[in-house]
Amino acid sequence: MSKTLIGPRLRRLRLSRKQTQAEMAKALGVSASYINLLENNQRSLSVKVLVAISDVYGIDWRELTKDEGTKKLADLRAVVQDPVFGDAKPDLQEFRAAIDHAPVLVDKFLDLYASHRIALEKIMRISGSGAGDDLLQSSPETIIHDFFRNHSNHFPELEQAAQDARARYPQAPEDYFSILKTRLAKDHGLTVQVQPLDDMQDALRFYDAENRTVNLSQALDSTNQSFQLAHVLCLVENADLLADLIDASGITAPQALARLQVELANYFAAAYLMPYDQFLSVAEGSLYDLDRIATSFAVSFEQVCQRLTTLQRDGARGVPFFFLRIDKAGNVTKRFNSTSFQLAEFGGSCPVWNIHTAFYSPGVILPQFVEVPDGSRYFTLSRTVHRPVFNWQTQDRRLTLALGCDLGHADQIGYASKFNLDDPSLYSQIGINCHLCPRQACSQRAHQPLFVDLPMDANRRGSTRYES
Repeated sequence: MSKTLIGPRLRRLRLSRKQTQAEMAKALGVSASYINLLENNQRSLSVKVLVAISDVYGIDWRELTKDEGTKKLADLRAVVQDPVFGDAKPDLQEFRAAIDHAPVLVDKFLDLYASHRIALEKIMRISGSGAGDDLLQSSPETIIHDFFRNHSNHFPELEQAAQDARARYPQAPEDYFSILKTRLAKDHGLTVQVQPLDDMQDALRFYDAENRTVNLSQALDSTNQSFQLAHVLCLVENADLLADLIDASGITAPQALARLQVELANYFAAAYLMPYDQFLSVAEGSLYDLDRIATSFAVSFEQVCQRLTTLQRDGARGVPFFFLRIDKAGNVTKRFNSTSFQLAEFGGSCPVWNIHTAFYSPGVILPQFVEVPDGSRYFTLSRTVHRPVFNWQTQDRRLTLALGCDLGHADQIGYASKFNLDDPSLYSQIGINCHLCPRQACSQRAHQPLFVDLPMDANRRGSTRYES
């Protein structure tokens, strides 16, 4: 018994009884400094103190002296051999320090890894043999999304370039198209033409650098015509800046590189049409009234939503929004995010979130307060928009946009002002998607969760076929 070390267990016992070290020391008839040494594994436990702990706190002394460290050490060393952790491995001293000083964290880490392995195995079974490599590959969409998120969806260089470009040609929002068209012709020898639908072959914009023309489809409305010309302006005036940003990205996949250029030029176009300082001022002054902002800058509702996610300049930050867009089948067709929120990264498939029911109320902004399984709460706004309609085959191509933020910012948004945020019934219980959601008794559940076993009783019918 002279070498028994029980520091973490003794600390948990003391904290569970809401005692200080001095209070425990008094109860056991020892000094507070001795309790401190015991908790930090700098003294071994004597039989006398072990008996005192057992008597005072009414616990089995064997529970205190049970040595689980050897097993945990073996488990940790096995877990970190997984390739997902890379080449750098903790040494033996680091493992032992974690077990001695952060045993709860070690337990949670091992539980998390076990859940990860179970989920991965189920995904592999669902996907069929040989699908592992495909599952681990990132699509161009994911690569670009991660790149923008890692920059907090804010690029000071492009903001400055857009500001400089506007300064050379001051203009009012209603003059965007004519000024941009004149500028491209005068400064760059580009002819802008709006072409019949049949001539564009399903393209909305085609920049022909060789023939010095910019062809726009008749399907584009005025706001999107201006946006496309601002996009081309970035290509011709800021080619070196785009090349520098792309080179610094570290991205190598050809498809992803082409997509990155498109998205960076789109960023410039938004910054040009909606200058940072003026945009932030109007947004905050109107309590983020989306239609008011769109009207002020002669841009579309979707352009406003996406621009709001970029307001992350140091010293002049707006509400940190996330943005996503879904089609009627529930596919996420666009996602931008200046946050690390799980909902922003992976959400969009829960039918309880009104991003889906917005299709029943076209053109109406629907506010909703939501709570995800980890307890995080968000305020979201959902509204439908239309893709360009230019013939009978393109009718009713609605999409839904969702704009959201952490609940802590809801007081800055006018759409949230009429709600009582202290009312627990206000918050809709949503998940990321049914496969990952552990909620029980959800009437909207469509799939068995991958790593949670829901209760099933053959004699009871629950709210869904997946549990009872």
